[in-house]
Amino acid sequence: MLIRHRGAEPRVDPTAWVAPNATLVGDVRVGPGAKILYGAVLDAEGSRVDVGEKAIVSEHAVLRATAVTDADTAVSVGHHAFVGPHATVLGATIGPCTYLAAQATVLHLARTGEGASVAVGALVHARTMLPAEFFVPPHSTAVGDPVRVLSADRADELADAIRDTAFADAAFGVRTEWTDRVARYRLVAEVRAAEYAAHADDTVVG
Repeated sequence: MLIRHRGAEPRVDPTAWVAPNATLVGDVRVGPGAKILYGAVLDAEGSRVDVGEKAIVSEHAVLRATAVTDADTAVSVGHHAFVGPHATVLGATIGPCTYLAAQATVLHLARTGEGASVAVGALVHARTMLPAEFFVPPHSTAVGDPVRVLSADRADELADAIRDTAFADAAFGVRTEWTDRVARYRLVAEVRAAEYAAHADDTVVG
């Protein structure tokens, strides 16, 4: 389904294929030979989503851009990249020939270098830079620039590293104290609600 959002319509190259129950919203551009599989959601919000030549976005993956921060948080998927089933890419840049396995997540302003690999269930946190051909093991968290890879059993170290990404600022432009979670999540909900309100005017175009 192709949906006009904020006056922008998805553009799909004639040689690409989009599954009939995939949803493309707003300024989404799908390049030559790319494949968007069943149940995938590509939502540009007030920004854009670009899918490069012969890239694959698998079943039920979510690619969402946003325009609520000062920085550009578009989504870009490079040529020949693979976004696995149930993977999530939010406001991030996926380099050419990157492999995101099932249930991998890449957050706002992160970048993956050419040929990087993010294994099953792994997380690339906000503002993290993966070098070319870097491997993130299953169910681990890559964070920072230079990147560190941390496992869930290093909870204190992981919490400190995530705090340093200033995720709420990167994703939503929300700046609160790390310890004031109630205020942060209240503001995040308000920002999201305001951004998503624009969908009330969406129209199906194809």
